Amino acid sequence: MAPKFLSLLVVTFSILLASSSIEASIAVWNPISNLTDPKVVEIGKFAVKEHNKRANALLSFVSIVKGETQIVNGMNYRLIISATDALTANAESNYRVVVWDKPWRKERRLISFEKIAY
Repeated sequence: MAPKFLSLLVVTFSILLASSSIEASIAVWNPISNLTDPKVVEIGKFAVKEHNKRANALLSFVSIVKGETQIVNGMNYRLIISATDALTANAESNYRVVVWDKPWRKERRLISFEKIAY
């Protein structure tokens, strides 16, 4: 009885260890090497457009300053974007945004949008 129990314990422990390693690797943010990639720029423009709708703002997308991706059930994009604000004489500011994208289902959501000092 003891060898079967020990074997079952080893198998269970191995499965738990493997699944925790997979979850840990999924949570990693990876830097975006090409900030001018059309897909990345599209995500940045989407964030500004969606923020403008929600906040009744008049921001205009300028560029991506920095970015990272994270594989989830889809892809998270965490970007630092530069945008101008028509309400403050087109002053340029930086914003940290997170967008979740699932292109095969044509789903995209703005998760967060905050002004930052960068």
